[in-house]
Amino acid sequence: MSLRYFNQTGWTAIFHGTDTEIGRMVRVEGWDQATGTALVVDSKRGALRPVTDYEDFSHLEKAEHVVAAVPGGGWRVHWADEGPGGTPLTEQVLAWLITSQGRSTAIMVDAHGHVEDADGADAFIPPGEERMDRIGPARRRWWVWGPGRWVDRPASLDRCRAC
Repeated sequence: MSLRYFNQTGWTAIFHGTDTEIGRMVRVEGWDQATGTALVVDSKRGALRPVTDYEDFSHLEKAEHVVAAVPGGGWRVHWADEGPGGTPLTEQVLAWLITSQGRSTAIMVDAHGHVEDADGADAFIPPGEERMDRIGPARRRWWVWGPGRWVDRPASLDRCRAC
């Protein structure tokens, strides 16, 4: 999941673009107290503006809301061909962002100080693991709060028709 889908309000405004402006996603910063309309930053005016003031406003989409961040705990993320010249790249996980939906996203800081997520990683390497041949491909994992551990598929998903 890309970092652009995270924000404080939990909503993103979608604009389809005009002849002079490209389509874009803009973080909703708040809500107009009188009308309840979503507000976004207008960088040209230096003010918050209602999304309905824009002719190309399309709709709002639900965004992830981060409720916690926990240390990376020694985990690393590996890409088979994202390094210089298509070489392998392994980065240290700085933190795990936990959303209100219970999802987690690994966050790294690269050698240049850029913060990015592990979207599209080929593998997650547990603490203390060194041999890449023992690491399987990255797969969706869930944190089970009761026992406090990661699992491939929690039993609760088997009972959930919407999952």
